[in-house]
Order: sequence, then structure tokens, then C-alpha cells
Amino acid sequence: MGVDYYNVLNVGKTATEDDLKKAYRKLAMKWHPDKNPNNKKEAEAQFKEISEAYEFYSFLQILSDPDKRQVFDQYGEEGLKEMPSPGCSNNPRNAEDIFAEFFGSSPFGFGSAGVKSTRFSSEGSGFAGFGGSDNIFRPASDGTGANMPKKPPPVESKLPCSLEELYSGSTRKMKISRTVVDTNGRLVTESEILTIDVKPGWKKGTKITFPDKGNEQLNQLPADLVFVIDEKSHDVYKRDGNDLMRDYKVTLAEALGGTTVKLTTLDGRALTIPVNEIVKPGYELVLAEEGMPITKEPGNRGVLKIKFDVKFPTRLTTDQRTALKRALGG
Repeated sequence: MGVDYYNVLNVGKTATEDDLKKAYRKLAMKWHPDKNPNNKKEAEAQFKEISEAYEFYSFLQILSDPDKRQVFDQYGEEGLKEMPSPGCSNNPRNAEDIFAEFFGSSPFGFGSAGVKSTRFSSEGSGFAGFGGSDNIFRPASDGTGANMPKKPPPVESKLPCSLEELYSGSTRKMKISRTVVDTNGRLVTESEILTIDVKPGWKKGTKITFPDKGNEQLNQLPADLVFVIDEKSHDVYKRDGNDLMRDYKVTLAEALGGTTVKLTTLDGRALTIPVNEIVKPGYELVLAEEGMPITKEPGNRGVLKIKFDVKFPTRLTTDQRTALKRALGG
């Protein structure tokens, strides 16, 4: 027996025309190639088979020929080979035409899918007139955009991230609730958890787009859902592009006599940096490769700039003043 189209559409042999339409609507929306960018090959095959199944049964419904339906139910496609051709139209519909029958026109960028037209060949099923060209998925409109469903602008939401997350990367789980159109054309609410992999080095304003995950409306394409990275302020570090900056206070004695800088990095490492130079007001120490990861240059980082703040004493005793003058040659 050939392809079991009942099984393809998940319907029984007593399915009515309304049952077939509901089944097709649900499966076509699920398996459209442009809704499955990460699994396009399988989606193309599934979408084409779904379209073939619906077209085949629709044809049988139109014929209203109980004899042919009975033969198919009992023997499948092979049983129809010996039957005379039904002599149907020489203008077959492709997969997009069938899809447009339900949704106004193909709403997923029909030129990109590469799904070939629905086709029943005389070699496979005995339906000689039901063939069709190998034209790729194409719009049913006249090219002017008439009757094309509108796609609303993207829905943007901020995604606040700590500087630690943007330094090391993280995985965020976002639960969303949205309105969708079910197989019966009704608006219902559904929830879904989206996974966002925050990459090390991402900057404020970086956008992560989830196509068609916004609310749906009747006769309108679903909006894209966009998360926009927002950077939380940090108590110690400030970001400047790919570089990090921080202030470090030292006493006058440390500024003149030398000191050791101790700090904890954003990924939890403890750094100890000796400073032997005289620290003047505004002195800056630059540490290479201790800044933010550079997204476009894997393995490379910016710099960490440590700006010193010299804390001068508010009062000195007479002996301290004398000692300082002596020490400094005053």
C-alpha cells in the first residue's frame, strides 16, 4: 500500500470535509518550512505531504464517488491504478495555493521555502491529470501585495542583565503568554518558555528576535518578539565599550611609598597587582585582557583601567609636617 493519507492528516476514514479542513489548518501551520528554520528539510517534506493529502481527499470529496473512495479505503493508492483517470483540471494547485485558501496568502515569505508544488503523478496514483510543474513556492497574489496579511511591528521587551552575566554569558528562561489563533479560527491564550543564550561580551541594545512569537490576530500575521539587552549598573565596575573601568582609593603614604592593588574580577578571580610607581592624582593603571570579552573576536578581551584616587590627610601634626619636609627635601 502507498502513502496512508489518513495517517498523514491524523483523521479517520469517516472524516468529513470539515474534519479535513481543520486537520490541514493545524498541520500546515505547524510544519510550514518558514516556521521551522532549524529543521527546514524535514518541514518541507512534511508540509508537501500534508498538502498532497489534503488535495487528494478534497478531490475525492468533490467527486463524491463512493466507489473510488471505497477502493482507496480498501486498497490505497495502488488500488486506483487500474481505474480510469478522473479527467480533472490541467491547472493543478501548488502547496502555497492550498495554504492561501486557508490563510489569505502565504504569510511566511513564500519565496524562501523552496517547497515544490503538490503533485499526484499518473505513475504513483493513476491520477494523470493531477500532475503539476516543479515551480517553487510562490505567492498567489498578483505581486502588488493585495490581500496580503499585514505583519505588525515587532514587540520589544527589555532584558536586564548584570555585568557578570554579560562578562561570562548566561542562559535565561523567559515565560511568555500570548494570544494565538487556533485551528478553529478562535483567539486563545497559550504559554511558552523561551530560552535565551546570553553570549559573553554582548552589549546594551543587542537584540534577540523570536520570529512569530508575538500575539496573533485574525487575518493578520503574528508579530515578532524581540528582547533587547539592558545593562544593570554595577557597584564596582563600569563598562566602556569592550573595556572595564574602576576607581581605587589609596592613602598618601601608599601613593608615595608603593602599594598592592587587590581586586576581584567579574568572574570571581582574585587579582593582586603590585604598584611601585609614585601614584599621582589621576594616575591610571591599565591591565591588558582583563576587560569585557569581544564578541566578534573570540578569545580576546578589552582592558581593565584602574583609576587611582589619592586620599590626602585632612590634618597633620607639627612633627608629621617636619618629617614630611625632611623626607621630601623641603
